[in-house]
Amino acid sequence: MATTPPVLALEDVRLRQGDGLLFEGLSLFVGAQDRLALIGRNGAGKTTLLRLLDGGLEPDAGRRTVRPGLRIATLSQDPQVTGFASLRDFALAGDAPPAHDVAAIADQLGVDLSLAAATASGGERRRAAIARALAGTPDLLLLDEPTNHLDIAGIAWLEAWLQRYAGAFIVISHDRAFLSRLTRACLWLDRGRLRRKEIGFGGFEAWSEEVLAEEAKAARRLESKLADELEWLARGVTARRRRNQGRLARLQELRAERRAMLGQPGVARMKLASDDQKSRMVIEAEAISLSFGGRPIIRDFSIRILRGDRIGIVGPNGSGKTSLLRLLTGGLEPDSGTVRRATTLAGIGIDQQRSLLDPDKRVRDVLADGGDWVTVRGARRHARGYLKDFLFPPQALDARIGSFSGGERSRLLLAREFAREASLLVLDEPTNDLDLETLDLLQEVIADYDGTVLIVSHDRDFLDRTVTMTIGLDGSGRAEVVAGGWSELAARRRAGPPRKARGARPDSSGPAPVARVSSPPARQRLSFRDSHDLARLPGEIARLEAAIAAAEARLADPGLFLRDRAGFERLTAEVAALRATLAAAEDRWLEVAALAEAAG
Repeated sequence: MATTPPVLALEDVRLRQGDGLLFEGLSLFVGAQDRLALIGRNGAGKTTLLRLLDGGLEPDAGRRTVRPGLRIATLSQDPQVTGFASLRDFALAGDAPPAHDVAAIADQLGVDLSLAAATASGGERRRAAIARALAGTPDLLLLDEPTNHLDIAGIAWLEAWLQRYAGAFIVISHDRAFLSRLTRACLWLDRGRLRRKEIGFGGFEAWSEEVLAEEAKAARRLESKLADELEWLARGVTARRRRNQGRLARLQELRAERRAMLGQPGVARMKLASDDQKSRMVIEAEAISLSFGGRPIIRDFSIRILRGDRIGIVGPNGSGKTSLLRLLTGGLEPDSGTVRRATTLAGIGIDQQRSLLDPDKRVRDVLADGGDWVTVRGARRHARGYLKDFLFPPQALDARIGSFSGGERSRLLLAREFAREASLLVLDEPTNDLDLETLDLLQEVIADYDGTVLIVSHDRDFLDRTVTMTIGLDGSGRAEVVAGGWSELAARRRAGPPRKARGARPDSSGPAPVARVSSPPARQRLSFRDSHDLARLPGEIARLEAAIAAAEARLADPGLFLRDRAGFERLTAEVAALRATLAAAEDRWLEVAALAEAAG
């Protein structure tokens, strides 16, 4: 419960949805400076709870109390721009903040509000909606998946804004890095019950495991019918965490192998392949280039992708990530250069195809052609058991797809596509609308997949947990390849361009400048403080990252919460403080790096 008088409260709320109760006896108190992560499985009612909080939905019973004059702004998961001629019309509709405030935020986010709403991209609509929500600095922000459709530069800008924000916010997000940097308390919505814990998101996993384990013990003592389900939940979540720790260790080994093959940092061209590498070759691109309308998308880019590689592709919106995917997989032909693919290459792609799932069909129709059995990569399995692997209850086999949330439809799409036999898996923004447990599951399935995986994503934590190599695009046609995930790419960019060996061939895949949402004005020279920070901050950032990793390793101890709750909470607060310091250091480094680039 909040320690200061609440600005908004729900008391003893009851809400029926369909044939059953979604909430019964639910209460929530929001303080003036609360920074809350709202966590729960897809379909648990997180978005519905936000609608109750902002007054867009009336409960069947219970009371909503709001401090007089409280200004609430809601960022919905899917901004509805239908019926508006332009993004400006959308951003200024209804009870909107002053136009100049909206325009100022939009300018910082790099979105043109004069764009036609009907043809704007998902990222452009999202930035316009953010400008509308943040302008005028409301007292309470309700944010439903705010990072969806944002690139990493946009996410970094939003993080920095929220760190300076003086009001309260509640955020639903699948982005672990975003939640860890910003939140101070967790709201856990689980089976109709809302729990609150005064810890940042960094401590959520250990806390939730302890809660489930205690519930399972209590259920066994009472011989409850829920005992088996709770036991499965507690063991399943904990076991998945432990298995993923082993998979992360294996991922580090694969990254070390790739680092040795890449050779000099920042150079994408591979060393001469051994016979073993040649036999494992899946895709080989040599000096490929592509332009659209005179604008370079990819310039002189080379890479060799082997069987079992997990490749992440990152970059600002519009930088050519999807175009690079299509070049590598055969959907596009390069203007120059060559792409060779294994003759046995058979690929499947998973993007945001939820709309292709007919809402009138049953799950068994989509997964098992109306039957009870599904063929999973050549092996026959009962559909109910296979659904359980993807966190669905057995009775979901006969459910109508129209009754599923967006996240549940995404999970069903994953189950259907992962059952197919293929040697190449293409994932285009796979994390949107997935809950945290499903992301763990997706990480696990990718790790166990014996083919090659290409992933376009803005989710930094997900990339760090899954990929062996990362390709960073900057929008100018240059691409940079590193062994590792987003953190390795960010560290490389902070360190600056590598020094080339004498006589080395110029390589367009060298380090790209850090993507920024807006650039500072050009300066003739750096001040002494700017120069000092430019030299000092990379080491400071590395020290902070190491301290955070050490503290989070201690938090991962499942027994710490029971042995020393006060120590657990102190350590959680320490991690939050370290992350805030790290974010400030990274923001300052981005500023002085851009100044240095402008000064030449």
